[in-house]
Amino acid sequence: MSATNNLSSLSRRTVLKGWLAAGSAVLGNAVLAPIAQGDEAILPTTPSCGPDDGPTRSSTEGPFYTDNPPEKRDFRSDANGSPITLIGYVLGSDCKPIAGATVDLWHANQDGEYDNRGFKLRGYQTTDAQGRYYFETIRPAEYAGRTPHYHIKITPPNGRTLTTQLYFPNEPRNELDHLYDSALLMKLQSASDGDIARFDFVLA
Repeated sequence: MSATNNLSSLSRRTVLKGWLAAGSAVLGNAVLAPIAQGDEAILPTTPSCGPDDGPTRSSTEGPFYTDNPPEKRDFRSDANGSPITLIGYVLGSDCKPIAGATVDLWHANQDGEYDNRGFKLRGYQTTDAQGRYYFETIRPAEYAGRTPHYHIKITPPNGRTLTTQLYFPNEPRNELDHLYDSALLMKLQSASDGDIARFDFVLA
């Protein structure tokens, strides 16, 4: 069966299980991982990783970071909202996966508010042997001056931390946000029970 990007008939769990079962990434001008059961559906990466592509761009940390977040990949019990499974790879400049990198995620809730007293919608995980990470979370809302976005810190073993932000495609406030960077757009596709977002980080 030919590859397809239509995941709408699959649940997020099915997509995730297929992606995790796929093994190591196919590395080249793009980083693709087969997804699904019984067919060859593919969720494309962003950005591509190849000799003509630079590292992922950094962005400001913002005022709402909290030190020492818990190790956590499932944010769904933290707040109500539209479910999203965020997946991707952490890669070196040679496009090879980086195992054991810390991926620290935090973001606003569906009302555009951050939990600044605790650790709701905050947590980190480490990449597996194939450099993969994933979070079960929700779609954040816009708030004053900002389009919806995720905050991310990536720290490879014995390496320098990349601090950046990820954005949603086709958001009307993207171009009005002074921090928005189209190079940090996630790929977003609908599953039967929510959305799948993907971003692959390339570290300098």
